[in-house]
Amino acid sequence: MKNKIVTNIQIQLFNLTKKNFSKKYINDSILPIIEYIVNSNKKKFLIAGSQGIGKSTLIKILKTNIEKYYKKKIITLSLDDYYLSKNKRLKLSKKTHHLFQTRGVPGTHDIKKLKNNIDDFEKSNYPISIPIFDKLIDDTAKKIRKEKTKKDILILEGWCCACPPINKVFLNKNINRLEKTEDKNRIWRNYYNKNLHNEYKKLFLRFDRAIFLKAPSFDFVLKWRLKQEKTNRSNLKKRIKMNKKELLYFIAHFEKITKWMFKKLPRIADLSIDINEKQKITKLKYN
Repeated sequence: MKNKIVTNIQIQLFNLTKKNFSKKYINDSILPIIEYIVNSNKKKFLIAGSQGIGKSTLIKILKTNIEKYYKKKIITLSLDDYYLSKNKRLKLSKKTHHLFQTRGVPGTHDIKKLKNNIDDFEKSNYPISIPIFDKLIDDTAKKIRKEKTKKDILILEGWCCACPPINKVFLNKNINRLEKTEDKNRIWRNYYNKNLHNEYKKLFLRFDRAIFLKAPSFDFVLKWRLKQEKTNRSNLKKRIKMNKKELLYFIAHFEKITKWMFKKLPRIADLSIDINEKQKITKLKYN
């Protein structure tokens, strides 16, 4: 069966990325992740990692092959689909800080709705109605996704999943222009860090295992995100388009938490996965 899985992953990876991956690479780097999930006999997993690092591709591989070869049904949730609507973020920005107009940091998600969906999974309460966030319009979509049949495993992926609260020294330090000029009084960062201390911490603790995909450095987040933007532009006619300057501003909202995760998650995640500049796995570390 192992050879069949490796061959299937090899074909799937090519279809998803248009790149060739050796069977040795799949044996050494991807198959162990599948076996880690299946052999753990756990039901709820977090997958964290910066924008553009390859979370979606990995999850497609995991879901397809675990369901096909191990006969375990998986429900996948994305933290991104639980972003607050544009209108709700606008209200939050007027009430708390203008930077909350931009989706991303803790406080800009509908955690209550996400918790309800996790409750539904735990109680086998189907169908489960899952929201969809449309990044093309930067707003909640009218359509929802329904999972109608019972699942064995739940995977939640999201850029800040499993992130612990930030200590005061690092939180107060200005690490980019956005923080220096638009959050002088640190209202924005203190508010999102309060969310990390409270609702998000409670959410993450509900999961059995955390898997972290670690980029070589924050510099690659922009590079990979630019690559995503080019792909999106070529595939879609109507969308909110961002040039490099706009992307730099957007990504600055994520910088502090991402760098904090670089510091902390390799030690606290149950499985930490090093990703190189070519978006390939180079090391698996089990804690």
